[in-house]
Amino acid sequence: MGPLLEPKPKKTPAEEELARWENSTLKKALEKSPERQKQFTTTSSMPIERLYTPAHLKDWDPAKDLGEPGEFPYTRGVHPTMYRGKLWTMRQFAGFATPEETNQRYHYLLKHGQAGLSVAYDMPTLYGYDADSAESLGEVGVCGVNVSSLKDMEVLFKGIPLDQITTSMTINGPAAVVWAMYLANAEKQGVSYGKLGGTTQNDILKEYIAQKEFLFPPLPSMRLVTDTVEFGSKHVPRWNTISISGYHIREAGSTAVQELAFTLADGMEYVRWGIERGLKVDDFAPRLSFFFNSHNDIFEEIAKFRAARRIWSRWIRDEMGAKDPRSWMLRFHTQTAGCSATAEQPEVNIVRTAYQALAAVLGGTQSLHTNSYDEALALPSEKAVRIALRTQQILAHESGVANTVDPLAGSYFIESLTNTMEDEANKYFHRIEQLGGVIPAIEKGFFQKEIAEAAFRYQREIDKKERVIVGVNDYTEGNEEKTPANEILKIDFDKAQKHQTERLNKVKASRGPEWKKRLEELRHAAAGKENLMPILIKSVEAYATLQEICDVFRDVWGEYREKPMI
Repeated sequence: MGPLLEPKPKKTPAEEELARWENSTLKKALEKSPERQKQFTTTSSMPIERLYTPAHLKDWDPAKDLGEPGEFPYTRGVHPTMYRGKLWTMRQFAGFATPEETNQRYHYLLKHGQAGLSVAYDMPTLYGYDADSAESLGEVGVCGVNVSSLKDMEVLFKGIPLDQITTSMTINGPAAVVWAMYLANAEKQGVSYGKLGGTTQNDILKEYIAQKEFLFPPLPSMRLVTDTVEFGSKHVPRWNTISISGYHIREAGSTAVQELAFTLADGMEYVRWGIERGLKVDDFAPRLSFFFNSHNDIFEEIAKFRAARRIWSRWIRDEMGAKDPRSWMLRFHTQTAGCSATAEQPEVNIVRTAYQALAAVLGGTQSLHTNSYDEALALPSEKAVRIALRTQQILAHESGVANTVDPLAGSYFIESLTNTMEDEANKYFHRIEQLGGVIPAIEKGFFQKEIAEAAFRYQREIDKKERVIVGVNDYTEGNEEKTPANEILKIDFDKAQKHQTERLNKVKASRGPEWKKRLEELRHAAAGKENLMPILIKSVEAYATLQEICDVFRDVWGEYREKPMI
């Protein structure tokens, strides 16, 4: 006698109802008119079912998985009233050429209703080189503002009271140095550290994974990041010392699930380093923030944001022992997808940006940057920036999306997609753990290969026209319209380099001998284990330059070279 066959599990009423509909109403409809394509997917190629019903939420517990707004696990948002109480911060990313020109743009943005500033730095600054360096030739002010010394920081924020605005700074490898300049400038304005609010991106792990603007090897780089976390928790309590960034991971070509999983894995690694430093998790975790991309697929993005809050709150409470509810809350900034902007039919980017912004707001973001329609062609013009800002203001005041909290909660589709996002992210966490953790996974090229394969798959779908990009591979005009040349922002980069070099020369000529003494102290401290932030602040106050400081670190720690992927 053979083994007894297990009886098939009995279908639930929801499953029976779905099967009835498929075998009757749907079957007849498909016989008359087939669907447009065999399979429907998200932007990340995740399969999408024809219909979502309670059958897709068999083990879903609203109390455990959804909860209420402002309560664990924060699936519905970190604040009880969300945008009914306070709108998201409209924070437009800006920076170009000289500090004077960027300062003018900041005053323009603040005048037109922006609530916070966000600084884009140029490549020399991001790589820790001064404007007069041979490595900076042709790059000063090109993709952001140039900052070589404290004097540049003073000009950048001239006339802007730092205790009345918040500032986000996209800087990573030399983040500790640039933050030291910001703190020193605040003191010159008479603003105490306790009154400063803002965020330093300071996410070095994603540099190794995706953006590649690293300077030093991972371990000393992580030491610098942890130094800022420790210093901020003790002296700058309103400052987010790390903005753990999935944005650049997505821009490099990752899927939404990869962005979610890799970003949270990085955040988990920073928490572990803080605890190993001797910090209590509740002393620094409330000031960690996140930075996500919002791409074209509205529902996939909303599910990603909701899953992120739920995963983080459960992990940091249940595995890291955080007791403070503020530690459980995943707060995040969102930027619309720069990689989705097209040079062809550029005005269409306004529409893309609006839908991406809608997804971010429906997903519960705390602040938002909307890209300008001309960014595939040049740095944004004032007209393009104004339209991008007005897009957010229309969402806030005319669309109705800010009137209720988490309006899509309970949707069979949204809840199922959120569950799938969480499940797939957990699979990635397991794979990273098997590789020995985030840094060993970086050194083995795991993240890089995963992203490269996803980017290749996405581009192949576009090339084969399996995925339509409006104005690029379909709905084209033959001779694609471009933004008129007179509407594109033009910057005299040679003039910017000359201007910045001249100011730097004046700084070097006017300073006393203290900067040399401070750099020697920094060299000694870098070779040891003490927190480097106090000596960094003293160094920039003595007008030691960005490169002079970073060169000390290069001498002590060496430079990082990524191993080629095979």
